[in-house]
Amino acid sequence: MKLEDIAATEQQLNYTFETKELLIRALTRKAYAQEQVQQGVACQDQELDRILGDAILKAILVEMLIQQGCKSREAVTTEKSRLESRENLGKVLEAMKIQQFIRLGKGEKKQGIGNQSSVLGETFEALVAAIYLDSNSYEKTKELVIDLFSRTAAAASL
Repeated sequence: MKLEDIAATEQQLNYTFETKELLIRALTRKAYAQEQVQQGVACQDQELDRILGDAILKAILVEMLIQQGCKSREAVTTEKSRLESRENLGKVLEAMKIQQFIRLGKGEKKQGIGNQSSVLGETFEALVAAIYLDSNSYEKTKELVIDLFSRTAAAASL
């Protein structure tokens, strides 16, 4: 990944990574990483980060919704489901204009999946994990996630 791509991504996230490899890994799809490994280049992918990012994101959204006045389990669950949907997370990532930096495998590029909401949503989750791991702070991650949601039309009802 080029330094200017890293800088552009960090600017859009409003976060500067101490460990740039965490950002690069969050932007790397499994297919791309496997292609690199086949060529003898060590490369990690976002797959495990997506799991961690999903869990952190759920906690942040629940906390945020309760603070914003959701009064019942049903209200929190319904709104959280909407906010964390792949489609909505994809819109948040699209608004940051960093989808061009996602490292896709050759087959994924041919299929044109780089703008699919599932790919964008998964990458958003991986980025949440990367920020959490880099900052070592749930509070910092929460602050950034809420900021990212507030900057997008996808969170218009917040």
